[in-house]
Amino acid sequence: MDGLVQFQRQLVDYTASLFHEGFLDEQFNQLQQLQDESNPDFVVEVVSLFFEDSERLLNELAKSLDQQSVDFKRIDAHVHQLKGSSSSIGAQRVQKVCIAFRNYCDEQNTEGCLKCLQQVKHEYSLVKTKLETLFKLEQQVLAAGGSIPLPI
Repeated sequence: MDGLVQFQRQLVDYTASLFHEGFLDEQFNQLQQLQDESNPDFVVEVVSLFFEDSERLLNELAKSLDQQSVDFKRIDAHVHQLKGSSSSIGAQRVQKVCIAFRNYCDEQNTEGCLKCLQQVKHEYSLVKTKLETLFKLEQQVLAAGGSIPLPI
């Protein structure tokens, strides 16, 4: 039983650190509350869609910013989508960079957009790694016979 208690404590501490460091916000709790016995993989499925979506959008953004004449309206549309999907899973830091990114699109500032693209890629890869670790910890708790504590 000790292993289980240890896994649960790790999971709780790790989850708390993700909120404390601003990787996740309240929206992630909302997602977790939608998960139940009838839909045990809900959060993982939603987050996996977020990963697929984000990677597609990041590739589109890189391609669009690499054009001879940059189409800022198109870039803004991609950033808007990325902002929406990151906010829907509570990926707060990705969402914040997207807000700055959209301002550069308004100003038609290629330099600023390129800088934001690097930042958003960085924040995305951080939150992806953090969420994958979180899901691994959840799996360990479940494998040890425990249950995932729901957010308060």
